Amino acid sequence: MTDWGAVIDATWPAAAVQQVCPWTLRGGAGGGNRVSAATANGPVRAQDISVAADAMRAAGQEALFMIRPGEEALDALLADAGYIKRDETLIRACPTAALTANPVPPVTAFTVWPPLAAQRDIWASGGIGPARLAIMDRVQGPKTTIFGRIDDRPAGTLFVAIHDGIAMLHALEITQDHRRKGLAQHLTRAAARWAQRQGADQFALLVTAANGGANALYAGLGLGEAGRYHYRAAPQESL
Repeated sequence: MTDWGAVIDATWPAAAVQQVCPWTLRGGAGGGNRVSAATANGPVRAQDISVAADAMRAAGQEALFMIRPGEEALDALLADAGYIKRDETLIRACPTAALTANPVPPVTAFTVWPPLAAQRDIWASGGIGPARLAIMDRVQGPKTTIFGRIDDRPAGTLFVAIHDGIAMLHALEITQDHRRKGLAQHLTRAAARWAQRQGADQFALLVTAANGGANALYAGLGLGEAGRYHYRAAPQESL
């Protein structure tokens, strides 16, 4: 069975990780939920929740927990303690080869590392700033970005990295003026082509369950649901 947590941690790593029994605590350095949430290493008691919460708040972060399949007991403990569910997220995956059969139009997608200033501008326009770009820099395994152009203009970008034969796409952003032109599909296929050249036989990405448009796109490409998780945060901290 695929260890999706390990794939996420390797391809979108936290700035710091520490083990505080029974938790893995992450220092996100402002990089968002995935690199900041605590995860359980085993059975959790009600009194263990405050241990993690206090440590996260002491580090200047919200008290945030990721709940994975099989952790229904932890989910119930957090719910009883008043923690609010948010951001249910799907892991979508398929064989890499399933995405590489159709060609990518010429002069549409370019493999680039490090990312260009134009890509950084596109990410910034979508709220992906320096803290998340720093996550990309931290990745130790094979990685790259795909830069997209359409109508002879910079129009999109994404990040992709590989762990244990699985490529995971992150931070796909298309400029507002160039959406609904097929560019997201082209960039995803281009990322899969790069991954295939690196020997990755599986391709995956993360998308919130509430993002109907993105889920329709990825389902249409053949990326089926391979897992899911959600977060719980204290009411005063939940967004």
